[in-house]
Amino acid sequence: MNIDLNLQHLPLLPHKRDFRIGAIGAGFIMRDIHLVAYKNAGFNVVAITAKDEEQARATAELRGIPKVHNTVEELLADDQIEVLDIAVPPLAQRAIILAALQHKHIRAIQAQKPLAMNYREAQEIVVACERAGVPLAVNQNMRYDHSIRALKTVLRRGYLGEPMLATIDMRAIPHWQPWQKDYGKITLAFMSIHHLDSFRYLFGDPEYVYASTHQDPRMDFPHRDGIVLYILEYANGMRATAWDDTWTGPSREGAASDIYIKWRVEGTAGMAEGSIGWPHYPARVPSTIRFTTQQEPGYWFSPTWPQVWFPDAFEGTMGELLCSLEEGRESVLNGRDNLNTLALVEACYRSLEQHRPVRPAEIKEENA
Repeated sequence: MNIDLNLQHLPLLPHKRDFRIGAIGAGFIMRDIHLVAYKNAGFNVVAITAKDEEQARATAELRGIPKVHNTVEELLADDQIEVLDIAVPPLAQRAIILAALQHKHIRAIQAQKPLAMNYREAQEIVVACERAGVPLAVNQNMRYDHSIRALKTVLRRGYLGEPMLATIDMRAIPHWQPWQKDYGKITLAFMSIHHLDSFRYLFGDPEYVYASTHQDPRMDFPHRDGIVLYILEYANGMRATAWDDTWTGPSREGAASDIYIKWRVEGTAGMAEGSIGWPHYPARVPSTIRFTTQQEPGYWFSPTWPQVWFPDAFEGTMGELLCSLEEGRESVLNGRDNLNTLALVEACYRSLEQHRPVRPAEIKEENA
């Protein structure tokens, strides 16, 4: 057969694993995802701090972190730290990053997505880091889901030919955090951003996006973007679309549950489809892929692996930043590129408000 089933689903990791990492935040995503992944990868987390000092100390004890700082300022001043890993709500990130830029020993920063709640503020953060010469990476971790990386390889090798249509069908309830209620934005900003960024990673930047929403009846706070549908229009005619259904019907109110995330890509020479295992967390359910191609007519190929998105993909996001430091290059997750993802998210919100297709370029042009 002419088909190579090594689809490079695993990320490259740095040879140097002892970069000294300081962690800011001790909530679920840091405690149970980042720090678990880093330990598995052999990364060197030397200190942690959080708004809740007791939570920081409990996390340090649980994950074997040797030093706990009482405040963010104290951690930033620790000249043993080379790399910052920030996992705080987006409205808190800007002040932390700007403060970090005042400390010459900090060589690189990984921030959470969304980097900010609007394009303008995110751009200010990116420009400040560029002026200070401190690499900024954004933790767009769905790019490191193993089925998405495998799909990228399938596309790059031409097994599918020219992509015509890509879809994501999500029927899953995210791990909503209490602080997200205060933002007035919910699914597009905190869930769809994964899918929008993955479409960019796989196919590039779209020309237009059109979004439509319905409130999620389970959410007990004001919001507009609960259940979200959107279509990305590419200049070459390709279309990508997602149904981000965070309600999934009354599956927590007595009805039976049918939870999943599926994706599919159709091309001129083949087709691929798969599933995302994340909705089953904390059970370890790997994501999947299967594909067919004219290069081997009549066959479906279904490679498998044991790794899962949560937490294993997070080895890839931090690993990519450390690789970029080791190799003296820009990270593929750099803040400047991530502005294109935020422009796409903001274009979705504008599409909701104005009931029209919106060019993400509009957002960037207005902030040029």
